[in-house]
Amino acid sequence: SCLCGSAPCLLCGCCPSAKNSTISRLLFTFFLFLGTLVSIIMIIPGVEKELHKLPGFCEGSGSVLGVQTHVDCGSFLGHKAVYRMGFAMAAFFFLFAMIMVCVRSSKDPRAAVQNGFWFFKFLVLVGITVGAFYIPDGAFTSVWFYFGVVGSFLFILIQLVLLIDFAHSWSQLWLRNAGESNAKGWYAALCVITFIFYATSIAAIVLLYVYYTKPEGCTEGKVLISINLILCLIVSAVSILPKIQDAQPHSGLLQASLITLYTVYVTWSALANVPTQTCNPTLLVRNSTGSATATQPLTTWWDAPSIVGLIIFILCTLFISVRSSDHPQVNKLMLTEESVAGVGSEAAAVESGLHHAYDNEQDGVSYNYTFFHLCLLLAALYIMMTLTNWYRPDESLRVLTSPWTAVWVKICSSWAGLLLYLWTLVAPLVLPDRDFS
Repeated sequence: SCLCGSAPCLLCGCCPSAKNSTISRLLFTFFLFLGTLVSIIMIIPGVEKELHKLPGFCEGSGSVLGVQTHVDCGSFLGHKAVYRMGFAMAAFFFLFAMIMVCVRSSKDPRAAVQNGFWFFKFLVLVGITVGAFYIPDGAFTSVWFYFGVVGSFLFILIQLVLLIDFAHSWSQLWLRNAGESNAKGWYAALCVITFIFYATSIAAIVLLYVYYTKPEGCTEGKVLISINLILCLIVSAVSILPKIQDAQPHSGLLQASLITLYTVYVTWSALANVPTQTCNPTLLVRNSTGSATATQPLTTWWDAPSIVGLIIFILCTLFISVRSSDHPQVNKLMLTEESVAGVGSEAAAVESGLHHAYDNEQDGVSYNYTFFHLCLLLAALYIMMTLTNWYRPDESLRVLTSPWTAVWVKICSSWAGLLLYLWTLVAPLVLPDRDFS
């Protein structure tokens, strides 16, 4: 039953009651995190050396029962392995996105496939992964790089939508608490958090000027940092204009400070891909097995922007999996409204006192199945690019270089995020007939 039945069968008796839809999203997210973990293991320097110690496992590591092996472990490690793992996860989620098109409720037979058969879905993922490693090198890695760039750009935009929604919800919650309790502590907390965000952003911008620019040269870095600094100042000023405050009483500097901090991070991540050694002290030239050559000793197997990107990826993916937005516009985009059936099912579960999962999608799905899988597909491409530092393999598939493509994709995504946030501020003034409450 646990292998073939619905997701609730995977819950232990000690677990609290939960929605069927939430458990399914978490399990699909677990598949994504499992693939990410495998990718991390395969890109860590030294793994190939350890595999060569196993007798008969890799080519040149000895023989088993007198039979010499002919498996090149280098083809299963490094950026080539990460690209193939990313392809497998993307193909897996694309398959389910196509299968789940236009599922309206759990009465649709395809909903059982979405919420059950986890053992067989795991076998499908393993099978696709094994098949991906049989793809010939050829032009696959170079072509898949551009798929990763486009998918990562779209996932960054989804991150920005979630970040803007989170910032607005956060501000509204604290202002509501302050209004209900008449406590000055909530206002003080808002001021402190906003100050910390802006102080961190200013310090980061100063460090970007110090480490990623030079008094002579590095014009691109200076221009990009300056443009994003000016845009952040503009959105911060717009957020506290009297007309904006009248149209959106909850808008303020907390949201603007959070968007500014994220914009500074994306700028830092973009500058870390500038392919000029003098303007990018963190630039590394990596070979296909994950080692690197640089003027300074290599202390980490990926850089700090990638680690921050991995953390943001985990948080945003979990955010997609478990949260329904407070804003109708975001719910309309992601179809995360709770169905009416879920309310009755939840009441019945509480009334019975049993700890189990209940079907809350009998009258309508609580999230768009296809859109959810497409989000995980884009997340798989994003983590693939993050683990490889957005480096592009050369024709020999032996050296990874940092292209300007990665720089401009990240910078454009930061501009898109700022424009999107600016639109959330001015939309009530531009479209006064619409409800933006």
